[in-house]
Amino acid sequence: MVEHITGMLALIGVLSLLCQWLGWKFRLPAILPLLLCGLLLGPGLDILNPDAIFGDLLFPIISLGVAVILFEGALTLNFKEIKDHGRMVTNLVTFGAFITWACIAPAAHWLLGFEWPMAMLFGALVVVTGPTVIVPMLRTVRPKSNLASILRWEGIVIDPIGAILAVLVYEYIAVAAAADPTTHVLSALGMTLLLGFGMGAIAGYLIGIALRTNVFPHYLKNTAVLTIMLGMFVGSNLLQEESGLLTVTVMGIWLANMRGVDIADILEFKETLTVLLISALFILLAARLNSTAMLDLGWGGVGVLLVVLFIARPLSIWISGIGTSLSRADKWFLSWVAPRGIVAAAISSLFAIKLEAIGVNGASSIVPLVFLIIIGTVVIQSLTASPWAKFLGVKADSSQGLLLFGASKFSRELAKVLTDKNVKVVLADNNWDNIRQARMANIPVYFGNPASEHAENFMDLSGIGRVLILSPYRQLNPLVSFHFQDLFGVKKVYGLNNAEGGSARHQLSESYLKRLCLFGESVSYARIASYMSKGAVIKVTNITENFTLTHFRERYGETAMPLIYLTKEQKVKIVTGEDTDLPVGIELISLLPQEAQEQAIIQRNLAEAEEQANKAAQKTLDSQEQTAELNNEEAPTDQTLTAVDSEGDAEADTSVNNAINEKDATKQ
Repeated sequence: MVEHITGMLALIGVLSLLCQWLGWKFRLPAILPLLLCGLLLGPGLDILNPDAIFGDLLFPIISLGVAVILFEGALTLNFKEIKDHGRMVTNLVTFGAFITWACIAPAAHWLLGFEWPMAMLFGALVVVTGPTVIVPMLRTVRPKSNLASILRWEGIVIDPIGAILAVLVYEYIAVAAAADPTTHVLSALGMTLLLGFGMGAIAGYLIGIALRTNVFPHYLKNTAVLTIMLGMFVGSNLLQEESGLLTVTVMGIWLANMRGVDIADILEFKETLTVLLISALFILLAARLNSTAMLDLGWGGVGVLLVVLFIARPLSIWISGIGTSLSRADKWFLSWVAPRGIVAAAISSLFAIKLEAIGVNGASSIVPLVFLIIIGTVVIQSLTASPWAKFLGVKADSSQGLLLFGASKFSRELAKVLTDKNVKVVLADNNWDNIRQARMANIPVYFGNPASEHAENFMDLSGIGRVLILSPYRQLNPLVSFHFQDLFGVKKVYGLNNAEGGSARHQLSESYLKRLCLFGESVSYARIASYMSKGAVIKVTNITENFTLTHFRERYGETAMPLIYLTKEQKVKIVTGEDTDLPVGIELISLLPQEAQEQAIIQRNLAEAEEQANKAAQKTLDSQEQTAELNNEEAPTDQTLTAVDSEGDAEADTSVNNAINEKDATKQ
């Protein structure tokens, strides 16, 4: 028996990893392969029976897993970010969530005969969408950047809000069902809310103080927060039954909004843990489904799904969109994209087990109904969202935006120029000082590793089509490069030749240097950083038929470094080692070292001197001709013209000497 349980645990772990990999590989929500795997192992082949294998341990496993999931989701609920992402997102996670709840709950009551408390709980459970299902869908559909941003942030923010709503409704049902005639339901519910909000806020504040003052060593921070969170969850439940979920949710929200508390490392750790928990839990929960459970819902279940798709979501979007700048096509697209995620399945299963234990009617039907909504929304909308976006004309054009990994001074200056040219740019870096300076310049940023799970859910890549690796982190650069090569394609990721001057085994291949090596084979991070420290600037130059790349080289010299150019059609082109010539009719963005700037000064003064000499010569010639006409004499002789030329050359020599003196003064 022990070997069987051990084998099942190992099998669940391996299959969880496989399902997540399949979702990533085929750009699908991981929930689909996880669901199919659970149904196949459980009702399909009867290999996995969670109740028989885990027995009394099943409930604690699911309970602690859901607590971690809710806490991790609450850590992402930053109230400032809700305000920063527009009126539409704010409306959707407040008024929109209430409208969705108010539409779905009556549908469950009238179409399936749920009692009102259970109908309200079901409505609260399926309010959430979640980034784990939204982000993969957006990568496939590729709508306009503003629509992608709305859907992505709605999924991030509404996860904890929907969880809080579901927990509150559940607390009311559980307290009402468990209360004896001498106990007042409202007083018991009040105690639950008092403990949940009170203990959650106090625990969140104390942990925040501990993190801010570095009470825990760095290697213990994640473990300490996780352990304390689980302790608060269990302690709150001991003081008042079923108050623990509310406590950990409030605790996470408090930490997320506390000033001066860095939770980036905690979030990264919790996300890794949550991916494992969600994957394993979803396989277990799907395996617990009865093979006929969803079929038993009948046409009533289909009716509720239709209400979710065609009434609740459109009504929520159109009311939330009042007063916004969204077009009708934008609203119709948003009305069709709202897939439900794993959080709804995990919480509903936990609540169903608890409610069945205290004898609440209808608890056994809530899980298959939630799974029906998840399957229906994910499958139907995944298959139809892209054609629907194309029909409405809301698909994004070819993505011309750039993700710059490395927010050094050079990257920030380049991002400013590109932003001024209406090119979307996102800077990513692990260095907080670089990110802080980029934020001060109003450049969109991501603080952290852009190849992380957190970045996958929270970094806005809408409109981004290529990645430039511009960081000095030699160990991290290849990881970021490989990650985005899988995401965008090999030909969309460019990097500097940071192996310059190394041995043969550390050199890049010749084909890579020509095709994907940024700005040329001889350009490295060290070289760019050296130029910037000595006063290099980034300049935009129009390359035309009258001022070609040859003229550009003559003016600025060989040290000038072409970086990027914009075509007449506003297409962004990256200069690589393969580009030996550039077309005319473009805007060239280049890096001008100090030597190139000095060369430009000399060339400009020479041009001015030549122009002055020509004007002087022409003036003298005109004067000679006028004098000849007045004296009725012949036109100027060759000797006269030679004298004029000599005078012009003298002025030109004076200007050149002035230019040289100016160059020397600049060096000093």
